[in-house]
Amino acid sequence: MRRKRKRKHLRQDREGANLPFDADDLKLYEREFQIVSICCGRENTKTALEDFDMITGEMKNKVDSIWDTIWTGGITSPITVLEQITYLMFMKLLDDNQLKAEANASLLGVPLENKVFQDGTCVISENPRVETEYKNLRWNIFHNFEPGEMLTNIQTYVFPFIKTIGDGKDTAFSRYMKDTVFLIPTAKVLAKVVDGIDAMDMNNKDIMGDVYEYLLGKIAAAGENGQFRTPRHIINMMVELMQPTLKDSILDPAMGSAGFLLSSASYISEHQKKELMKTENMRYFKSGLFSGFDTDQSMLRIGAMNMMLHGVEDPHITYQDSLSGENTERDQYSLIMANPPFTGSVFQEEISKDLLGLCKTRKTELLFVALFTKMLKVGGRCACIVPDGVLFGSSKAHRAIRHELVENQQLQAVISMPSGVFKPYAGVSTAILIFTKTNAGGTENVWFYDMKADGYSLDDKRSEIKENDIPDIIARFHNRETETDRERTEQSFFVPKQEIVDNGYDLTINKYKKVDYVAVEYPSTQEIMTNLRELEMQIGQTMDELEKLLGL
Repeated sequence: MRRKRKRKHLRQDREGANLPFDADDLKLYEREFQIVSICCGRENTKTALEDFDMITGEMKNKVDSIWDTIWTGGITSPITVLEQITYLMFMKLLDDNQLKAEANASLLGVPLENKVFQDGTCVISENPRVETEYKNLRWNIFHNFEPGEMLTNIQTYVFPFIKTIGDGKDTAFSRYMKDTVFLIPTAKVLAKVVDGIDAMDMNNKDIMGDVYEYLLGKIAAAGENGQFRTPRHIINMMVELMQPTLKDSILDPAMGSAGFLLSSASYISEHQKKELMKTENMRYFKSGLFSGFDTDQSMLRIGAMNMMLHGVEDPHITYQDSLSGENTERDQYSLIMANPPFTGSVFQEEISKDLLGLCKTRKTELLFVALFTKMLKVGGRCACIVPDGVLFGSSKAHRAIRHELVENQQLQAVISMPSGVFKPYAGVSTAILIFTKTNAGGTENVWFYDMKADGYSLDDKRSEIKENDIPDIIARFHNRETETDRERTEQSFFVPKQEIVDNGYDLTINKYKKVDYVAVEYPSTQEIMTNLRELEMQIGQTMDELEKLLGL
């Protein structure tokens, strides 16, 4: 009885935020928060770092089969095929999340609030009046319908319903779902696709992003325009390095499918459970904490769907060319994490003038770094991926951006990554730059780390391996005060600012790393010739014996 009374009290006063806690109260709060977390797509308490799942060969085969089914069904545009698959996956994940939440709520004996699928009748539209039972909108129900009935149900009820999620509010999700169209042509094709999705393991927190990444690899343009996702374990590593909190304002100005925003949301959900119990903090988490820009409508839709599935109902996700003069946001964000497009260029007349004032170039990899220094507020932090050319390029623009980071901002770390990290999409060598905006300098000693392995093979297959420097990188970065005595022959070490300045602001690790050379003694030329003659004699003798045996 005591437990029931306490739970009732907590339900009634949950909005109060300032309740006196005892141990039992806190346990109940944490358990109720776990329900909310599960409903938002977090089923366990693994840290972001531990979530290294990548799309498997078996999963690829299942996705290929779904792709082929839709393709042969008459939809030949790769982007359209991709979008239709993700819409159906979203329908399933919405229902899966609620099923998990319902099971846990039942186990704990608490009501489930803020359900996507309510009880009773759902009004799809008022004029004309279209309505159906909420249960018919749920994947676990309609996937058992006859193919013709299922197609009608999705076209008439389910797809229009998911476009209205959010109580009619003007959210990123509603904006980018507004113009979407369900195009699966026939009941037979739909039934095969639904069966294919049912056969997929959907327990992965960002399965939509993983599948989207793989499908992009099937589109020829993917390698040309750079629209592939950053590997999730690299994203998670960067988030672990930056440790975002509810006090931040987080931006990815080249967000793609919102990988950095999703990982940040998961990290905050895991590490700030108590803070999220406060109404104002949860409201900020859902609608004010995360921002992202992109110029691809498909990416924006995927990002919005992904964020919705993870409990972020209204992120500031906007269609915008971050480098253009139309982007007037400056000095606004406390944390930027990004892997902006590189090896590309833009029309100079479209580039924001203040970026050109910092480094006059058309190279996107340089312009984005310049942009980060502009969009961060003073004291704001940045972790961004750049190609190695940014570290050593000799052009005036390359030197200018490095000068900016070292002299005018506080450059803290350069993490060199092996060239296979982005395979099979690209083999370019990259690095992670970490800096704080000060507009007054502050760089003293820059921490360098030579990553040799990221937990996966560095070939096109990217198979899981034992060697993995990521946990070591995170541990050392957060304990840099113990790094001061490391030798230049080790994987990490500090380099004083003046040495970097003397080297033309070169930030490549090999410029400063020392290599231990081991002397190797080789035999003299005379000794080698003697050994060769002996071998020649042995071969001659063996040939003679062989000829005798063969009777030659």
